[in-house]
Amino acid sequence: MKILVGVDGSPCSDVAVAAIAARPWPQGSQIKLVFAIHSTVPWVPDPFLLHAAASMDSFEQQRKLATSVLEKAAATLRQGSGTRDVPVDSAAIEGVPKEVLVDEAGRWGADLIVVGSHGRGLVKRFVLGSVSHAVVLHAPCAVEVVRQREA
Repeated sequence: MKILVGVDGSPCSDVAVAAIAARPWPQGSQIKLVFAIHSTVPWVPDPFLLHAAASMDSFEQQRKLATSVLEKAAATLRQGSGTRDVPVDSAAIEGVPKEVLVDEAGRWGADLIVVGSHGRGLVKRFVLGSVSHAVVLHAPCAVEVVRQREA
């Protein structure tokens, strides 16, 4: 089974990785961690190209974050009771997170995509978009959305 896990360094992402690590997977399974590098600077018309500089800084910060997030998630999986012997690969890919996950799942031939849910309300989800919702709608395979339990 090929399991693609979307990670972003958030607590919701950590919960999804922990859920995968605790579950036993069939022999021959593979896990691929994917971090989508995207600019956190909103797009606006910019005749002075100030936006371009800010966007480049944002991409550089995302690249640095991707390395640490992927290493941490891979370590969690290597120590997990269900994933100790499962090979783990990782990739940091530039693009919109929901598109990156769906496209990489199709390219890699994933059997399952696992993502965490931030649990945003209706208004925030409408304005910001929901990665998990878009992945569920457009994925070429099964999708599991792991929610963080409320305290």
